[in-house]
Amino acid sequence: MAKSDIEIAREAVLRPIGEIGERLGIPESALVAYGSDKAKVSAAFIDGLADRPDGKLVLVTAMTPTPAGEGKTTTTVGLGDGLNRIGRNTAICLREPSLGPCFGMKGGAAGGGYAQVVPMEDINLHFTGDMHAIGAAHNLLSAMTDNHIYWGNGLELDARRVTWRRVVDMNDRALRDIAVSLGGVANGFPRQTGYDITVASEIMAILCLASDRADLQRRLGQIHVGGRRDQSPVTASDLKADGAMTVLLKDALQPNLVQTLEGNPAFVHGGPFANIAHGCNSVVATRAALKLADYVVTEAGFGADLGAEKFFDIKCRKAGLEPDAVVVVATVRALKMHGGIERNALGEEDVAAVERGFANLGRHLHNIAKFGVPAVVAINRFTADTDAEIAAVRRLADERGASAHVCTHWAEGGAGTESLARAVAALADSGDAEFAPVYPDGLPLWEKIEAVAREIYRADGAEAPARVRDQLARFEAGGFGHVPVCMAKTQYSFSSDPVLRGAPEGYTIPVREVRLAAGAEFVVAVCGDIMTMPGLPRVPAAEAIGLDEGGEVVGLF
Repeated sequence: MAKSDIEIAREAVLRPIGEIGERLGIPESALVAYGSDKAKVSAAFIDGLADRPDGKLVLVTAMTPTPAGEGKTTTTVGLGDGLNRIGRNTAICLREPSLGPCFGMKGGAAGGGYAQVVPMEDINLHFTGDMHAIGAAHNLLSAMTDNHIYWGNGLELDARRVTWRRVVDMNDRALRDIAVSLGGVANGFPRQTGYDITVASEIMAILCLASDRADLQRRLGQIHVGGRRDQSPVTASDLKADGAMTVLLKDALQPNLVQTLEGNPAFVHGGPFANIAHGCNSVVATRAALKLADYVVTEAGFGADLGAEKFFDIKCRKAGLEPDAVVVVATVRALKMHGGIERNALGEEDVAAVERGFANLGRHLHNIAKFGVPAVVAINRFTADTDAEIAAVRRLADERGASAHVCTHWAEGGAGTESLARAVAALADSGDAEFAPVYPDGLPLWEKIEAVAREIYRADGAEAPARVRDQLARFEAGGFGHVPVCMAKTQYSFSSDPVLRGAPEGYTIPVREVRLAAGAEFVVAVCGDIMTMPGLPRVPAAEAIGLDEGGEVVGLF
């Protein structure tokens, strides 16, 4: 019987975090240790790296996810280990897991098998406290907003136009829409509001996009909490909240350094979801890694229509990053599901279903080419995959100009990705990348939304009620027409309908709401039925998580 992820992680002999830092040339004095096996890298040290040349930047993304799983984070870890095995000085950059999915569906998000970042339990749970700091900073602003209204409302903030919600890092559908300040005069002025999950917070996006502490405070101050009767904005700096929020986030802004099971360096920092936020780890961590390693492997959440698009159009655009290569993760299982096979029949060979399902992977490859970055395919192999099915994927990928490499990192660690690692290194070293976002800054906001809908989702276009179009016009009039758009959409389909698998056509993307993230400097377009506060499934992973007789965590996987 195969060992569980947590059993494998627990058996690992972790190296002292000072040794991991030394691998990258980080002196022990620049590490703020959290125990013996994890640390933050000091801001002062990172500031001193500015004049160093950058390494090669590799993005790991995936085809549209299915319930069968694709293993994008696992592949990111395995590829980093594989590149180090072939003599390439490599660091990986990942997002921090949210407690919501850990106790909801995933049960853990630190990789899997023998391609994990460790200490797995810490990373999946409280880690270094970044998520708590983000939630505290966000809810401080919520409290100061209501407090300002209570004590006379000198800024004339219209309580009906308060847009700043609260957050908690847990899936809790009961908090999507709530009333606050009930109970009489002493408790304030009642109003309707709600909660989002912490990883969808604008504070999370700001932390991940800020370049340094000064930029962090500047962005925090720009946050719009609501409007006056004349719809002019009230900001966090108007409320004099930005200084205290920065204090709460000063340590969280420093990236976290951990290691893979093979003792290779990994930065795990920031955790925005890709279906409702921008889905990338922090700019601070990525930039630091690029200065310290020859190759940096990072991942962006969910399929390439979400994570990769936002990585290119938001993160790279705003941070001035130039990606060198892309890895698109695919599985035979997912291809068969996109080809019309149900999950209970995935163990049976079906080359025809693989060929039908390749339309999904092929579209992602075509989309990535639009950004000017060369790509390869990583076939994350499962034991039930047959040689004929693997051969079909390789043939179809080759027909689209992308080599496909079988990866067995879940069972073999970095040894299972050596072929992929060589191909990625060659691609990154080739200089073939000519990166450009899919739309220019100067395009009107609605046209940016339509550009993503048409060019990436392959929809006929987008549609929205007049109030949404009017809101976009107000954002533009307020000076935010130049910012990118962050699409909040189901991860399970190119469309906004999660049951439309494969490569659907002949549909429109319904935009039901738009939100200005003035501090993050993008506009969120909420599409279809997507929720910014997820709910727990019928059987949450939390039911299987606990402590054994020895006090060890069980149930994380």
